[in-house]
Amino acid sequence: MQLRKLLLQPSSPLRVLLSSKYPFPLLQKCSRFSSSSSSESQIPNSHSVEPLDDNRSEHASTAISIDRSGLYNPPGILLALVYFISFQFRGGPISVAEYMEEVLTNPKAGFYINRDVFGAEGDFITSPEVSQMFGEMVGVWAMCLWEQMGQPNRVNLVELGPGRGTLMADLLRGASKFKNFTESLHIHLVECSPTLQKLQHHNLKCMDENNANDNVEERTISSLAGTPVSWHAALEQVPSGFPTIIVAHEFYDALPVHQFQKTTRGWCEKLVDIAEDSSFRFVLSPQPTPATLFLLQRCKWAADKELEKLEHIEVCAKAMELTGAMAKRIGSDGGGALIIDYGLNGVVTDSLQAIRKHKFVDLFDNPGSADLSAYVDFASISHSAEEASERVSVHGPMTQSQFLGSLGINFRVESLLQNCTEEQAESLRTGYWSLVGEGEAPFWEGPDEQAPIGMGTRYLAMAIVNKNQGVPVPFE
Repeated sequence: MQLRKLLLQPSSPLRVLLSSKYPFPLLQKCSRFSSSSSSESQIPNSHSVEPLDDNRSEHASTAISIDRSGLYNPPGILLALVYFISFQFRGGPISVAEYMEEVLTNPKAGFYINRDVFGAEGDFITSPEVSQMFGEMVGVWAMCLWEQMGQPNRVNLVELGPGRGTLMADLLRGASKFKNFTESLHIHLVECSPTLQKLQHHNLKCMDENNANDNVEERTISSLAGTPVSWHAALEQVPSGFPTIIVAHEFYDALPVHQFQKTTRGWCEKLVDIAEDSSFRFVLSPQPTPATLFLLQRCKWAADKELEKLEHIEVCAKAMELTGAMAKRIGSDGGGALIIDYGLNGVVTDSLQAIRKHKFVDLFDNPGSADLSAYVDFASISHSAEEASERVSVHGPMTQSQFLGSLGINFRVESLLQNCTEEQAESLRTGYWSLVGEGEAPFWEGPDEQAPIGMGTRYLAMAIVNKNQGVPVPFE
């Protein structure tokens, strides 16, 4: 109803934009992997799991602290990453989460660090790269939330893992007509890749202001809407004390996950070890690991019926911690968070996958050259937020198709189609289907391998907001 009212208001930003352009027994000593496999695994795992060697078990849970600054970097960044991961095994196997984190964010050779991995020429395509309408609809959501917040004069607009900056650029272009909104914004991009930071700076058309006054810090301004822009390595670095709107699109799926296997002796964490031929292999922890605490927490949130048939469980400790931090900030400062990603509203079993050049590859094939990601456990996110702060409410998840449709993407595509060439119209229809459709597009007449695949039901949207602001659009 609230969305309908906004649409009927002549001055509503929504109307104007659309018309314009997861308790099992505690882990016990375990050295064998159950031969059965989960029939409910989301992603098949091609790796067999080997038992830990007895002479290494005493080191299996040793915490390794490594000074990376003096590491030798041999020719080739991929070889450097393999050497770095292998170096960690001197203290015993590492968790899947540790392996995943090094592969993705190692400062020397991490997948996300030194190159542009997005788009048709990269390794995968995200929704903002498909169509400008995605960023515009996220902008509509942000503006509606801003209105529910009472239109504060200063708002932190934070994006986690902004990629090329495409989503934020489209958001600002679409919102540029609403000066009261854009003038209240300070953009904060949480990004660890220097390469991507440069791309974001370029795509947001940023200008660095030089100030003669030594007491005034230099500012970076996006000329798209005249908004200041800042970069940070972590959410904790974003200034607090102001209402905050957080956007996390395809960010949670890249957070490192811990994997557990149920055996006759209880749950054992799956670890990455080095085989005799120097290749990587999976083994099982012989004793409880620190991540066991997160497993027990996730099991507490799940129903017995949901757990009794499972052989595998994935737990993302970082997602639980990040969500808790976000909820505390929103609860104290006001605002909200929008999380859009592919995943399940329940326990995730075995979903970790590697993608290179738009194709699935082996998890241990050339570490650092392929993206590693896992399904997002939206139920875990919801519980983490609610336990972190009594001042927030969680809404959703709903499908991406429902989310975008309720915000008016149908009206937007119709408006854009009225003033475009046939080539542009084809691109709009393809982008629209990719965002809200399911399966292959029925109208596609080109090569089968190039047919657009709809992400409308594969991706889910969830919102976390301060309770004082009511229910956010479009989760009424």
